[in-house]
Amino acid sequence: MTDLLPSWPLFSAFLLASLVLAVTPGPGVLYIVTRSIVHGRRAGLVSVAGIALGNLGNALAASLGLAALFAVSSLAFTVIKYAGALYLVYLGVQMLRSSSAENPSALPAADPLGQVFRDGFVVALFNPKTTIFFAAFLPQFVNADAPLMLQSMALGALFVGIAAVTDSAYALAAGAIAPAMRGEKVRRIGRSLGGGVFVGLGVFAALGGSREVE
Repeated sequence: MTDLLPSWPLFSAFLLASLVLAVTPGPGVLYIVTRSIVHGRRAGLVSVAGIALGNLGNALAASLGLAALFAVSSLAFTVIKYAGALYLVYLGVQMLRSSSAENPSALPAADPLGQVFRDGFVVALFNPKTTIFFAAFLPQFVNADAPLMLQSMALGALFVGIAAVTDSAYALAAGAIAPAMRGEKVRRIGRSLGGGVFVGLGVFAALGGSREVE
C-alpha cells in the first residue's frame, strides 16, 4: 500500500491541500446543508454518503482516463453537464411545488432516505467537472516510479474520505438547527429556500464554476 502513496513531504502536502479543498463550501456542501436543514441530520448524513459515492465514481473515472474523453469531446462533456444541471433543477422544482401545497400538514416529514442517497449520488456523479478536477489535481502527487492508475485511485479515494468527514461535520451542524424548522410555516419557508438552492445549483452547474468537487 505504501508504494501507492507519495513520499511523506509530498503526501503531507496532498493531505493539507485536500483538507482545504474539502472544507471550502461548494455545490456539494450546499446540497448537504440544505438536506440537513430541511429533513434533519439523518438525511444530511445519508446525502453525504451519496455525494461521497458519486465523487468516488468521478475519481475512478479520472483514473481510468474518462477525463481525457471529456477534454477532447465537448459534446460528451456538455451532455453530462446539462443532464446533471437539469436533475438539480428538477429536484428544486419538486421541492418548491411541495412547499406551495394547499395542505402542508399532509406533506411527508422527509423524503425517503433511499431517494436522498440516490439524489446525492446522481448530483455528484453527473458532474464531469469533478472528473476534470481529479484529473488535474491527483497527478501532482503521484510517483512516476509506481503504477500511476493505482496511485491515482488510492489518492482519489483518500480525498473522497477526507471530504466525507468534513461534509459530515457540515451535516451535523446544519442538522442541529433543523428542529427550529419544525413549525408548519417555518417548514414551508425552509422547503422554499431549499428548492431555490437546488434550482440555483442547477443554474450554477450549467453556467460553470471553478470548484465542483465539494
